[in-house]
Amino acid sequence: MIILDGKQLAQQIKSEIAIEVAEIKAAGGNVPHLAAVLVGDDPASHAYVRNKVNSCYECGFESTLIKKDDSISESELLEIVDDLNQNPDIDGFIVQLPLPKHIREAKVTLAIDHRKDVDGFHPINFGRMAQGMPSYLPATPFGIIQMIERNNIETEGKHCVIIGRSNIVGTPMSILLSRKAYPGNCTVTLTHSRTRDITAELLRADIIIAAIGIPHFVKADMVKESVVIIDVGINRIEDSSRKSGYRLVGDVDFDSVSSKCSYITPVPGGVGPMTVTSLLMNTLKASRKEVYG
Repeated sequence: MIILDGKQLAQQIKSEIAIEVAEIKAAGGNVPHLAAVLVGDDPASHAYVRNKVNSCYECGFESTLIKKDDSISESELLEIVDDLNQNPDIDGFIVQLPLPKHIREAKVTLAIDHRKDVDGFHPINFGRMAQGMPSYLPATPFGIIQMIERNNIETEGKHCVIIGRSNIVGTPMSILLSRKAYPGNCTVTLTHSRTRDITAELLRADIIIAAIGIPHFVKADMVKESVVIIDVGINRIEDSSRKSGYRLVGDVDFDSVSSKCSYITPVPGGVGPMTVTSLLMNTLKASRKEVYG
């Protein structure tokens, strides 16, 4: 069993990006500039954005952080988005989700210029991805693809079962792993809350991507020997032995399942660090105008 260490891989990729950015600076080129808009006081969002800012510093990027109270109106937020769209110094930007309930996330996503949509959420980027065209891939799926590719995990002809059909992880992963490429060429089954017998589907899987948001949902009796498991879940459960009173666990019961796996991601330290790194990779592409010339 091999642990897919996302933290180590993310650091390796960031080191590669830093070398590229240093070369760009030395040549007098455009230094990648990533902006983030953070609305409200959600602790997880603050931690995630802080990681993005720190990662920008590590890689030599320029970064801008725009913080707003959750009392901001939808129209005011859309004005900020428009300003970032028009700013030639910003290569890419993200509006951190979730947003306050009075702001329509779909409207904000659609307002972002797809050429600066380094989160890969805009329908234009999603559609280009679905057709195999150059695009900014959604950050978490992009990170998973990097983990598979850089660990030389075989995907061709394999049966991949995905748990969860969100537009952020499950649905894009089903597209990426079924495409005619590597990583890809999988037979993909996309399961969700209406799937009648998820256990039967999982027992057929060579690769499982768990993104359902239920702690320890996948148990040892639900998987076969030598399965590859990518656990996207990040769930808080109570733990009185911890100072915080909780600990983070995935959608997979790691302790019982890991012994049956050929590869498995830990939680934390698996997919999470790769998500931020993917955002940096997309921003580097944006600064070089690799997707939209």
